[in-house]
Amino acid sequence: MTIDKELLDILACPKCKGDIRLNDQGDGLICDACRLLYPIKDEIPVMLIDEAVKI
Repeated sequence: MTIDKELLDILACPKCKGDIRLNDQGDGLICDACRLLYPIKDEIPVMLIDEAVKI
């Protein structure tokens, strides 16, 4: 799974509005400030706070 660089540049954490990054497995986006992992399902980032997993 690869996320387009342009998409990754415009996406922000919905909780803190901070930067996010792709995790090592490529199946989620991490906000280091909030310590949350937003999953990627069917190649679509799920940017919902309720769906995020605490890390």
